[in-house]
Amino acid sequence: MSSTRHLLLLGVLSLSTWTGLATAEADEWQTVSPGIAGLDQNKLETLVLKIRHGDFGNIHSLLIARNGKLAVEEYFQGSDERRGEPVGNVSFSAADLHDLRSVTKSVVSALFGMALASDPTRSIDGPVLSYFPQYKDLQTPDRLAIRLRDVLSMAAGWEWNEELSYQDPHISETQMDAAPDRYRFILERPIVAKPGEKFTYNGGCTALLAAVIARWVKMPIDQYAEQVLFKPLRISQYEWIKDATRTPIAASGLRLRPRDILKFGQVYLDKGKWEGTQIIPESWVEASLTPHIAVEGDRKYGYQWWLYSDSKTPGQPAAWAAAYGNGGQRIWLVPSANLVAVVTAGLYNDPNAGAILRTLLNDYILASVHQ
Repeated sequence: MSSTRHLLLLGVLSLSTWTGLATAEADEWQTVSPGIAGLDQNKLETLVLKIRHGDFGNIHSLLIARNGKLAVEEYFQGSDERRGEPVGNVSFSAADLHDLRSVTKSVVSALFGMALASDPTRSIDGPVLSYFPQYKDLQTPDRLAIRLRDVLSMAAGWEWNEELSYQDPHISETQMDAAPDRYRFILERPIVAKPGEKFTYNGGCTALLAAVIARWVKMPIDQYAEQVLFKPLRISQYEWIKDATRTPIAASGLRLRPRDILKFGQVYLDKGKWEGTQIIPESWVEASLTPHIAVEGDRKYGYQWWLYSDSKTPGQPAAWAAAYGNGGQRIWLVPSANLVAVVTAGLYNDPNAGAILRTLLNDYILASVHQ
């Protein structure tokens, strides 16, 4: 593959040199070698070699930016899907779109924050049901207590099960997708916890957020995304898969090129800015990356972002933040190292995917950072 397409970490016979892009105008990334970026080249070469040998399973791409510059960009070969539909074996390149799966949720959060900030009368403290007046039978005191902020942090209190494989027909998101009215399906779930007190992973929350965005801006979220997010970031290639009603699937339907996924991560690392221009309100980036609910262990949740912190103090900034998607799709933000990393993969419904990707992050990406 040509060096004008992406960084080549290795050749079959030699791992001694890195070659960079001749130009980066098309994708607005300045490129540097890992060493210049303060990364351990030998450790990253070892990682890429292991990926090519299949030690991490079906990994499709690895990109790392540090200090705003693209230092690692590698593509691999493997089987893939388009939201559950097999597409065969693919030799991936910088030109290829890839499923984000639930990384889409973090994009929807950005769009929500942008729409919220565009009108000072909007608030996240109102009942989510106030945006769905058609469901008069659901306007009960216990359901009206569920606020938009509870939906943003997946602490709405509804009964919901996404612990099963997404191939299982009993999983709540699959049932939501099959329901004749997805919003009623979500809003009428039994309430099993007080809003704001218990985290339950729930793709229905993201569907509701997208519906509120569409109501606010009077257009579907894919059109809104193109206007306020994709065009400013010069993202010209994307696909947002739609459901049977032609509504963009908010929880998991977006497909982007890995370079553009990395752009989105860099914007969050840079407090909402891209190339000096404020794209997402800084206050929303800060709110999204602030812990709002405990999950388990060292995990907390912001507004559609996963947060990891060693701090025991509530409200402290995360040590690192992540957007996760089924199959091994990842954006990792590490503010202390000024680093963003992206992985795409085909480990769909693999129960070991989380551990595989955590090893890749901890033992290679984070371990490669020179302080």
